[in-house]
Amino acid sequence: MSSSQLLNYQFHQTKQAINSPSLVFIHGLFGDMNNLGVITRAFSDNYNILRVDLRNHGQSFHSETMNYDVMSDDVWQLIDHLQLDKVILIGHSMGGKTAMKMTALQPQRVEKLIVIDIAPVANSSAGHDDVFCGLFAVKKAQPQTRQQAKPILETEIADPSVVQFMLKSFEPTSSEYFRFNLTALFEHYAELMDWQEVYANTPTLFIKGGLSSYIKPEYTETILKQFPNATSFTINGCGHWVHAEKPDFVIRAIDRFLNKNQSF
Repeated sequence: MSSSQLLNYQFHQTKQAINSPSLVFIHGLFGDMNNLGVITRAFSDNYNILRVDLRNHGQSFHSETMNYDVMSDDVWQLIDHLQLDKVILIGHSMGGKTAMKMTALQPQRVEKLIVIDIAPVANSSAGHDDVFCGLFAVKKAQPQTRQQAKPILETEIADPSVVQFMLKSFEPTSSEYFRFNLTALFEHYAELMDWQEVYANTPTLFIKGGLSSYIKPEYTETILKQFPNATSFTINGCGHWVHAEKPDFVIRAIDRFLNKNQSF
């Protein structure tokens, strides 16, 4: 069932892109529309750009329902609202799973699909235990500034880059103490890690961080079963946040893929 509420979004139009499909950028778990900002800026001269905050993230509405069906519906509803016809979907992590689900639902409208460091498989449901512990510790302590929140997160989260990422969403005026709906994400975490097989023959590019384990060689068969028109590109020396660690490489890979007339 689709919601009557629209996602928070920014839509950037350019004169050069009258007849070309719009690029739709979809962030990952705990993120918002700004996460892929460096990548979006690289394409804003030649394409219309739509950036979204998924439900329970950023400035979008909070909901007690959270799964890939409703998240995909949310984005399609926004695309319909903006009267966009053909789109190219670009998603990272949870946003990549949303983009894959969206493509399976309306393949005729997705010209190309780009998935950053996630596979169409169920992921381990223990990957963010430390993160949730840190986030709930902040909520319990009720700090008023990022400076106060930082050491609380650091007691649970060892990776400084993850701490910094979470602090970007710190929001002491929210009952959750973050812009994202912490309670809903925790309660629906298993659903977000899970995956129901889909099928789409859309030209698809999987971009993998060389040090990340989210796309493994043994996933090749299930990826090609669901997305037979897929290819992959590995960017060495970076992890799951490949677009933040090596944006130039990601931009180049996307650019090459967009400018290929046929799939490969």
